[in-house]
Amino acid sequence: MRRPYVPTLALAAATAVISLTTPALASPDSVVIGSRPVQISESPWTVALSSRDLFGGTRAGQFCGGVAIGPTTVLTAAHCLGDDVLGAPPRRAGDLKVIAGRGNLTSDDGKEIPVRDIWVNPRYDSDTNAGDFGVLTLAEPLPAASVIRMAPSGDPAYEPGTAAVVYGWGDLTGGGDYATSLRAADVHVLSDASCERAYPGDESGTYDAASMVCAGEAKGGRDACQGDSGGPLVAQGRLIGLVSWGSGCGRAGSPGVYTRVSEVVQALDAGR
Repeated sequence: MRRPYVPTLALAAATAVISLTTPALASPDSVVIGSRPVQISESPWTVALSSRDLFGGTRAGQFCGGVAIGPTTVLTAAHCLGDDVLGAPPRRAGDLKVIAGRGNLTSDDGKEIPVRDIWVNPRYDSDTNAGDFGVLTLAEPLPAASVIRMAPSGDPAYEPGTAAVVYGWGDLTGGGDYATSLRAADVHVLSDASCERAYPGDESGTYDAASMVCAGEAKGGRDACQGDSGGPLVAQGRLIGLVSWGSGCGRAGSPGVYTRVSEVVQALDAGR
């Protein structure tokens, strides 16, 4: 079943922990069992979206990921900012913060920065997941070293076969085992043709090459999962994707699908 990589508010609020959007269990060798722990210093632009009011304090309220593209500008997935996740329009989520400079969510490292403004792509289609991105404006700036450059259209980082890394604090097994420390999974950018075969428009979803890029491994085993939504996919030192959706986690033949960042670049260059 197609599903975004984000928890639902109803389950999370009831249990004070992050729960699965859809209970799609992965095999034991999947997802970030194929990942590795990383220090936040290796990817200082990776941030966590947090709301303790909605998701509890066990993991600092983390419910999605994000990536800093400017000192006060963070990208994330549009579906992370939906009413079904936050329980209200995003501007009414009073304690929404971005946690930066903190790899271990149980520590006091880094900063928890309030969100001053929220913009959700008006062209986002929740049925197809096309245009799945939003922009958070922070109340105070991050250091310049905490910002990553976005890859524009035509950048070689999008070429099939390119080695890439996805970062997040999401589900480690596909069964609701959420990480407390930042993890990274090594994947490869896949061709549009292979992604169109994987998601041709059936119940699993529809791959749109204009707004999406997919990455993974042909045999599965390394992937993003629930709780990783909005986090970065990085290749050749540049941001190429935001964790968006997929069928299961780490399944062979069902790669992870990411918002294509070149589309974000075009929207921002056009003044949104």
